[in-house]
Amino acid sequence: METAKYSNKEINQSLKKAKPISRWDNIKRWIPSVIIIPIAAYWVFNRGEFGLLDNADLVIHEAGHFFFSFFGKFIYTLGGTLMQIILPSIIASFFFRNNYRTGVQFALLWLGQNLINISVYAADARARKLPLLGGNKVYHDWHYLLGEIGILEYDHIVGHIFVGIAITIFAVAILMPLLIHD
Repeated sequence: METAKYSNKEINQSLKKAKPISRWDNIKRWIPSVIIIPIAAYWVFNRGEFGLLDNADLVIHEAGHFFFSFFGKFIYTLGGTLMQIILPSIIASFFFRNNYRTGVQFALLWLGQNLINISVYAADARARKLPLLGGNKVYHDWHYLLGEIGILEYDHIVGHIFVGIAITIFAVAILMPLLIHD
């Protein structure tokens, strides 16, 4: 049986020094959520508008193609989208493991924004009207992916599924103060 690291005396001294949680502390926990709400709403209601963050997402997307290029054409093509999901997820996981709620919230906000971005790209699979990096020389990732799995005609549904996941992620980010207590 493992012995206790701290004696009761040490624990009691530490508790005496601890600052009690005030009403203001409870309010402060929700400030990031209040900031996230209008940003998330803007991204959901203005889906498809290219913003500053989309430039960073594009670099991450293209890097994903490079990192997954060793796994065949399908995974290579999916790699851009995977990287847009993996990178903010890793950051959110890091903050979660370290009990840094605000970091988790903003990493989830970024993940949700990426999912909104992906939803536009996926829903464009048949129309292929989005301007692509590389122009007409490159193929549309989601046209290829959905065509390969035989659901190209459901591109708009796939896009809406990504929006639904994004909204769920935004809701989790907003409600994070109920899940993680700093």
